[in-house]
Amino acid sequence: MSKLRSSAAEALAGVLEDGMTIAVGGFGLCGNPNDLIEVVRDSGVTGLTVVSNNMGVDGKGLGLLLENQQVAKVIASYVGENKLFAEQYLDGTLTVEFAPQGTLSERMRAGGAGIAAFYTRAGVGTPVAEGKPLAEFDGKTYVQERAIVADVALVRACTADPAGNLVYRSSARNFNPVVATCGKVTAVEVENLSEEYLDPEHVVTPGIYVDRLVQARPRVKDIEKRTTRPRD
Repeated sequence: MSKLRSSAAEALAGVLEDGMTIAVGGFGLCGNPNDLIEVVRDSGVTGLTVVSNNMGVDGKGLGLLLENQQVAKVIASYVGENKLFAEQYLDGTLTVEFAPQGTLSERMRAGGAGIAAFYTRAGVGTPVAEGKPLAEFDGKTYVQERAIVADVALVRACTADPAGNLVYRSSARNFNPVVATCGKVTAVEVENLSEEYLDPEHVVTPGIYVDRLVQARPRVKDIEKRTTRPRD
């Protein structure tokens, strides 16, 4: 059965529901599955729990879902440059669960690997560990972190082959590989579709994790912060 869909809307057809958990790749505005995010916005689903490193910026990326008041909870490592995200968190309209960046990545990887929980030293002695089980190993205290399994995972990749094997481009790889593993349904927007199967030695995300593929629409890639200097 082909995983390729004709549009981002078709790639998410029948899977979006109120109150669901969505894991989303990206870091700032790099490696964001923008076509798929816009489909979520246009669907009107509400009460979402979004798992992502951050929530983009105002008016772009996952910021679109915040503006549309579709998000009830965010599990993230960074509030970032999104003023609306910070405002909704501070005024109590949005619940935020902070996780150290490496812990967040490992929670998604664990979810994809069928590991229910793991122990880490990151966050011990801080609010991150409040209410969580602690255990001692080799004389040191560790905090238990639960795995994350999302109802839907949204991913951006550079190239995919007919089996859904994925490779990424440079820093746009970021959280996308672990996000791809932790979704019950994983939808991927991809810049390039290869008619030939990728060299297994180059595959980052095996196609077994990918349920639906769509060709990404051409668009100008946004830059979160542009730093320039005058030429000599």
